[in-house]
Amino acid sequence: MNVYQEELLDHYENPSNYGTLPRCTISHEEDNPVCGDQIRLDLIVEDDIITKVRFSGHGCTISIAAASMLTEEIKGKSLTEVKKLSRDNILDMIGIPLGPVRIKCALLALKVLKAGAYGIKGWPGEEK
Repeated sequence: MNVYQEELLDHYENPSNYGTLPRCTISHEEDNPVCGDQIRLDLIVEDDIITKVRFSGHGCTISIAAASMLTEEIKGKSLTEVKKLSRDNILDMIGIPLGPVRIKCALLALKVLKAGAYGIKGWPGEEK
């Protein structure tokens, strides 16, 4: 478990792909009103392949680390592939047990990615 905790802290303190992309193909931002985390993903997609990805925002260790890990995971993949990413994929990346509130933090970047990839404005059952 310490290895996963160290990796989480490293991604939080030194996030991969942090920043924004001008003239991106897809840009989407969401927040987690329960804890105040906010994540934005910018993607450049060429021929269905994510060639560049950046994230920005603020939040807890889990949400920032998950966003950093997710950007590493999706670079070079097709939109078709990333649309198949699931909750379990993210939780496997995190590698430590999380309670219900922390799971929302971990999944925020995935929510942003899927909403951007599918063009969704909010999720069914969520008030915007």
